[in-house]
Amino acid sequence: MTVAYPATQIKEECAFIAYHFHWSLEDILVLSHGDRVGWVGQISKINERILQSMER
Repeated sequence: MTVAYPATQIKEECAFIAYHFHWSLEDILVLSHGDRVGWVGQISKINERILQSMER
């Protein structure tokens, strides 16, 4: 069974990863959806730690 994800969600994940890690679209699209979501989560954690350290 193949699962499809909304195109807007895939575009948002790709843009987020590309913006922060400067990976090419091709490199991002070969990742599984789960891997992309994982990287989005990791980038978000990095951003949260940076923001928290700036608030101190």
